[in-house]
This record gives sequence, C-alpha cells and structure tokens, in this order.
Amino acid sequence: MKEVKREMKKLMTGDEAIARGAYEAGVRHASAYPGTPSTEILENISTYKEIYAEWAPNEKVAMESAIGAAIGGARSIVSMKHVGMNVAADPLFTWAYMGVNAGNVIITADEPGMYSSQNEQDNRNYAKAAKLAMLEPSDSQECIDMVKAAYELGEKYDTPFVIRMTTRVCHSKSVVELHDRVEIPLKDWEKNPQKYVCLPAHARPMRVKLEERLEKLAEYSETSPFNRVEMGDTSVGVIASGICYYYAKEVWGDKASYLKLGFTNPMPANLIKDFCSKVDKVYILEENDPYIEEFVKLQGCECVGKEIFPKWGEMTPDVIRAAVGGEKPKTIEFDHSKLINRAPTFCAGCPHRGMFYRLGKRKDIMISGDIGCYTLAAGAPYKAMDSTVCMGASISLGHGAQKAFNMGDTGRRVVTVLGDSTFFHTGVNSLINTVYNNSNTINIILDNRITGMTGHQQNPGTGFNAKGEPASMIILEDLVKAIGIKHIFVINPNNLKEVDETLDKCLAIKDEPSVIITRWPCVLKKFSQADLDEFDNLFKTKNKIDPEKCIGCKACLKTGCPALNYDRVNKKVHINRAQCVGCDVCMQVCRKDAISKED
Repeated sequence: MKEVKREMKKLMTGDEAIARGAYEAGVRHASAYPGTPSTEILENISTYKEIYAEWAPNEKVAMESAIGAAIGGARSIVSMKHVGMNVAADPLFTWAYMGVNAGNVIITADEPGMYSSQNEQDNRNYAKAAKLAMLEPSDSQECIDMVKAAYELGEKYDTPFVIRMTTRVCHSKSVVELHDRVEIPLKDWEKNPQKYVCLPAHARPMRVKLEERLEKLAEYSETSPFNRVEMGDTSVGVIASGICYYYAKEVWGDKASYLKLGFTNPMPANLIKDFCSKVDKVYILEENDPYIEEFVKLQGCECVGKEIFPKWGEMTPDVIRAAVGGEKPKTIEFDHSKLINRAPTFCAGCPHRGMFYRLGKRKDIMISGDIGCYTLAAGAPYKAMDSTVCMGASISLGHGAQKAFNMGDTGRRVVTVLGDSTFFHTGVNSLINTVYNNSNTINIILDNRITGMTGHQQNPGTGFNAKGEPASMIILEDLVKAIGIKHIFVINPNNLKEVDETLDKCLAIKDEPSVIITRWPCVLKKFSQADLDEFDNLFKTKNKIDPEKCIGCKACLKTGCPALNYDRVNKKVHINRAQCVGCDVCMQVCRKDAISKED
C-alpha cells in the first residue's frame, strides 16, 4: 500500500511564518537589523541551519548584503521595520532597476498605531515609488505562500519583491501547513556590467526595462491568486488588503461582497473596475495612507475611504463600526478618577539609570537623544532628553545644535546620548562628522553589551553573531579612538561619583569633542563568559532599607527605580526584594545612610 504523506499543521505568528516560507523556498542568505515588529523574522530564520543568517549594523548594510547574495546566485531575504526602509532606501531604488539573478524578498513591517515607533509611515508608497512588485499577507498562511511565490515570480519577472507586513499580521497567530524545503541550486554568476553596474549609460535602458516589467506584472496581478473576489450581498462592497480584510469580515460578515487584494503593486485595474460595477457602495479599508483608494478613484470608480475612515492608527472593527454607522464599542463603565498613571521606566538595575539621574540635574545643557530604551529618560523623574529623531541622529543633530549655540556665544553645551547598537548602526558616521568638522560636543555611548530595546539581539560589540556563535568583537573605545577622538572615558554608570567627575571633565574641554562610554551589562542579559570575567559581582547582591534611619524624604524615589516603594501609612520607603539587583544607585543618593547592602 502506497504511503500517503500528510503535511504538518502548526500555529505560527506572521513573523515565524515568513521565516518558514524562506526556509521552504530554499533561501540561503538572510540579513536584518532588529526592530519591532520585524525582529522575530531573522531570529526564527537563524534557527534553520540551511540558511546563513546575520544581524547587520543597519538596514542599508542588510539590504546591500542581501542584494549581493542574490547577484551571487543565492536566494536572499532582508527584513526590517518600517523606519528601517528609510535607511535602506538608497540601494533599494537602484536594485529595482537592476533586477535579480537569484530571487530577493524585502520585508517591511509597518506599525499602524506607533506602539514602539517614532512615526507611522506607510511603506506601500516605497514599492510604488521604487516600482517594485509588492505583496500584502493577511495571515500566517499567506505569509508562507507569498514568500514562496515572491521568489518564483521574482525570478520569472526579474524583480525583487516587497512584502508589506503590519504589526497585527507580524504578531498574530494562525494555523499554517508546513511543507518540506525545496533546495534551489545556486545560480551561476556571469559578468554583466550592463545589468549590475548602474552607470547612467546603463541605467537609462534599465529604466525602460523597468517600465516594461511593471506592465507585465500588472497583467499578472489581474489573475493573481492573491487577488480574489468573494461575492455576497451586493449592497456593500469592500476592497481591503492585509489585516483589514479580516477586520472587514468581522464587521460585515456575509452582508457584503469583498475584493481582497494581496498583490498590491501593480494593482489589478480591470479586476477592481469589474468588482465596483457589481456592488452598490464601495468601502476602501486600509491602514494609514489612501494607497488603494487613490488607485480605485483613478479608475473612475466611486468609493468611500479616508473621508470617513481615520488617516492614522489601526483600522480595527470598532473603528470601522464607528466610522460607518456611528456605533460606539460597548465598554464597562468605571470611575476614571481612580486610574493611577504609571509612566514607563527603566528596569530595576538598568545601567542607564545612574547616568540619566545625574545628567538630568545639569544646567544649561541640551541633551540630544536617540532610539533605544534610554529614550525613556525624556520623562519624569529624569527629564534628561531634549530631542529624539531617528537612529544615530543624536550625535549629528547634537553637532548642529552645538554649532548654533557657539554662533550665539551662549556657552551652552550639547550632550549626545545613544546605545552601543545604535552607535554601530549610524552613530559611527555621525561621530566622524563631529570630529571632521571640529565640534565640541560631549558624546555618551551607553554600552550595555547587547541590543536591549528589541529583545537582546547580538551586535558587532557583543562577541557573538545572529546564530549565537563566537564572532569578532569590536571594542568601542578602539573604534572611537580610530575615528579621531582624543578624550575618551570608560566608566561604570552605577557609580554616581564617577559619572559626575567624568561629566565635569568633559564639560571643561571647550574646543574638542569627547566621548564617555558607560560600560555595564543590561540587567536582563544572559551574561557571557566575557561579561563574567570583566564585571565583578554582577547583580548578585541586594539592598535593604533601615526603617529607623529612613526619614521618608523620597530622595531615592527620584532615581525612578521600580524596586523602590513609598509606604504612605508609615511614611517610609521600602525595597521590593524580588526586583532589587543591588546596583547601589539608591544607596548613593540616600542622605541618611538608610540604604545598605544585605548581609
């Protein structure tokens, strides 16, 4: 009797499914820079031994690494969050001209609602502007299917593919079918400067081919299985992509007809016009920009979109119901005055706390911040950050501000602050600019020995690669010295006296830039042997408060440590022993010596 092979089913997030799709499609090379909600894609890819996986210093480098692998003959994938696409845009637009050898897929994970991002851009516009084919999955199964299709179609039509994800697709789970990996032989590389050297003379005919390619892709989109019509009640027609398709189904169910768009650049003009002709009223559901809506209206079709639906945030069922029928979600009524506001704060024992506690007390300085856990320093109790724009901007923005202050002879100094991974990302270039253009900023690199905010991914300074294997470790002080910084200070940020003395020294340096490297591991990190060898007594102690000595002055609470709690009845502070890790910052702040080490 012939054995019937059964395909395995599994519950997966969209990020896990993207990784699985890359595995099944025979991908050999993956590169990324971590950023919510895309981080877990490369983390999961790195578990497949058949795929080379790397954390790149930034998204531009990751994109170029993946482009090189595709040119060299290996199917490749590159993933990033939406703002990362801005960093990768330089090679992206030219890569669209060149076309592929082996297939290449570019994952952009957008974040409607800005839960962990500084803006809410819609990266579908990148696919349109760069003239790249694009797919938008709605669930985890489509993530697998679209990744596999993107390689087949990309190699057929000679184009890289963009797959646009959103937070809910990235992190929601649904059932998928798992299949075996298809081993794709490496493609031969042939010397072809007319295809891969983008001189103007070569790029001009490439531009013509790009338009021809888009025309062929537009024809394909009309019959793509990822664009489908579901006819039901014709009084309402809904055109949607991504997670909005499921939101729409939750709102209307079988009381509407649907055009689900999954292949969204180029879009299927004829399919859209035909669908609109069969329904009485068309709603366009999409998160953020009116990307689909504008195309539909260009086809001469009447539709309702952003005139009633919000231009920002997530297009959840509650939002749709409120926009269409004024229906407010049913909620439990309660006394809002009893809500206690709790600002986000650093973890107990965070090595950033001591630096920002002291930095926030400095007068007549501007603190130019960056993207990371330390952005929390902008709020109370530290109030120690005056600007944050994007990765690596702290140093270069601070340089510009310092030049302006110097022009006005204000005497005001700029202190820039960023993390170790962010410094490797784009801070290096910024510091080169500071040195080259003779600035006099004080630049602080918070080296907590890991990429903290996105979940402890490795970086060039940790000594390990994406698969957890030993790797070359870049020593920050050596790199900074090589750039041209003469005044370099490596300190323990938990030692407040050392923090103050070092800041004083740097502020006294009037005509040259300086760098302070705060070196202490993240409290949540899995410590490497190098960490254990370098740092003494890592979080092995705890602090205690003597209630007889505590006068309830709350000075220690101003450090913002969540392990410290104020007893309003006894008017004393106590330490939550389960949270305390003995960093000693509170002990140094206490004026009554009420805080000490446990025996």
